[in-house]
Amino acid sequence: MARIFDVVEYPSEMAEELVHRFPEQGVADLRFGSQVIVRESQRAVFFRDGHALDVLGPGRHTISTANVPVLTDFLGKAFDNRTPFTAEVYYVSMREFADRKWGTPQPILVSNPGMGLGVALLQGYGSYSFQIKDAQQFVTQIVGAQGIYRTSDIENRLRVMLLSKLQDLLAETAVKNSVAALIGLTEEIGAGVRAKAQDDFAAIGLLLKSFY
Repeated sequence: MARIFDVVEYPSEMAEELVHRFPEQGVADLRFGSQVIVRESQRAVFFRDGHALDVLGPGRHTISTANVPVLTDFLGKAFDNRTPFTAEVYYVSMREFADRKWGTPQPILVSNPGMGLGVALLQGYGSYSFQIKDAQQFVTQIVGAQGIYRTSDIENRLRVMLLSKLQDLLAETAVKNSVAALIGLTEEIGAGVRAKAQDDFAAIGLLLKSFY
């Protein structure tokens, strides 16, 4: 007989984990009266049969019609108020993941009228930070059924998004400024990349906090 969990929690700082599934494999047997503990830096997303049912914020939640109405209303209809029931709980870290590194893997070719051949090869590197803004959206669109989803699983995708915006912005800026002048515009270029990339980050449930 499957184990019934009366308490569900993930007591971890999630230093490099974006999402941790409970349980990592299979499903959990819960019942009305089971408690779900969510820490300040976490959100808990409930799934059943591949569908997100509810998102719980920080605190101790008892699965009952009074405390988790969206979840229990669905479960009550599906199971005629009988328990236990099976579900998956995805713990999502809402903390800021700072000091992530980026760099141009190869020089970016930009037009630079009035200088030599009229083109320039630019390279850059720096750091950025991000955090999950919409826990349910991120789990649904990116994580899927993975038991653990770490920063290393998505960082390449984020760097590609950022470098694409950087390339566009440098092409626009280099037309109006000399290469030497670009050195003094790093703050403006960083702000421009943040603005250009926000919609792409938001589309997968993320928020770009900084880009240097």
